[in-house]
Amino acid sequence: MATSTAHLRTRPIAVGHLRTFLAVARHLNFRAAAEELSLTQSAVSRQIQALEDEVGVALLLRHTRAVDLTSAGAQLMRTAQSSLEQLDSTVRLIRRTAGRKSVAVTTWASFASMWLISRLEAFQTEYPDIDIRIDATDTMVDLETADVDLALRYAKPNVAPRGAIRLFGEQLTVVASPWLLKTGKSLTRAEDLANFALIEAGDAHRAVHLEWLSWHRWFETQGLGKLEPKRWMYFNYAQQIAQAALTGQGVALARMPLVADSLANGDLIEVLPHLRMDSPMAYWLVVGERNANRPEIKAFCQWLQVQAAATRAAVGEVPDPDTVDNLD
Repeated sequence: MATSTAHLRTRPIAVGHLRTFLAVARHLNFRAAAEELSLTQSAVSRQIQALEDEVGVALLLRHTRAVDLTSAGAQLMRTAQSSLEQLDSTVRLIRRTAGRKSVAVTTWASFASMWLISRLEAFQTEYPDIDIRIDATDTMVDLETADVDLALRYAKPNVAPRGAIRLFGEQLTVVASPWLLKTGKSLTRAEDLANFALIEAGDAHRAVHLEWLSWHRWFETQGLGKLEPKRWMYFNYAQQIAQAALTGQGVALARMPLVADSLANGDLIEVLPHLRMDSPMAYWLVVGERNANRPEIKAFCQWLQVQAAATRAAVGEVPDPDTVDNLD
C-alpha cells in the first residue's frame, strides 16, 4: 500500500471498522477476531482493508496464519482502544440514566467538603428520585457549554455573574479546638495569639480577595500589626485549615459560613467572638439558562436557598438591604 503523503487522505475516518480492527489487533489472528465478532473471516478482512484505505497506510502485516501490527497500527490501537472505552462508558451512563432526573453542580473542593456534602442527605431524603453529581474543581466552568446545570461560586458582589443569587456573605473569626484550649494557655485577648501556632492559607497574598483571609489583615484591624505567633502553619485549602484547627494543631482565622457546623456541635470554639472581621466576599448560586426551568433544577435551587437561610441564621448574618430580595 502506498504511504506517500501525496496519497494520504485528509478527511477524518469513519469509526465503523475500529472495533473489528481492535479485535484483530488483540488476537493478531483473523479467525479468532471473526469468532469474537460473530463474523466471517472474509468480512473481517474486508473491514480491515477498508479501514487501511481510509487511513492511507498499512495497519497490519499479513502472514500465513497470523498478523502483526505495523507501527501505524500499534499507534492507532492505543488511541482507538482508550477512545472506544470512553465512548462505551458514556453510552452505558446514558442508558443507565435515561429517563432519570439529575442535577449536576460545579463548585470548589473546600465548599463541597465543608458545606454542601453534609447537607445533601436532607435533599436526597426529600427528593429520592433526583440524582446529584458534584464536580468539585477550582477551575471556572462555563455553564453554557459544560455538562453541568448550576454553579456555587465565591466572589465580591461587583464581580458576581449576571443573575447570580446571593446565598450568604462572610465574616472571619478566630477558632480553635477545645482540646487546644485545655493546654492552660489563656486566649481571651488578641494579644494572647502570640503564644499559639497560627494557621492560614499559604497563598493568601497571591490574590486581592485572598488577602482578606490573612492573619496580617486581621492583625491590622486590631492594631497589632507587629504581633508574631509561636509559629506559622500554611495550607492551600480552607478544608485543610479547618482540619488542622480541629485536630488542635493551632488557631485558625476561619470563614464563618464554612465552620458554622463545627462551631454548632462544639468541635471548634469561637475564641474571640467580639473580634469578627467582615469580608467583602460572598457565596453565590448561578444557574445555567438552558436548564433553569427543569423541575429538578428548580427544586434543588429552592432547597439550596433554604439551607443558605439556615446558615445565615447560624452565623447571625444581617441581610444586606441591596440583596434582600435575593436572599430567600
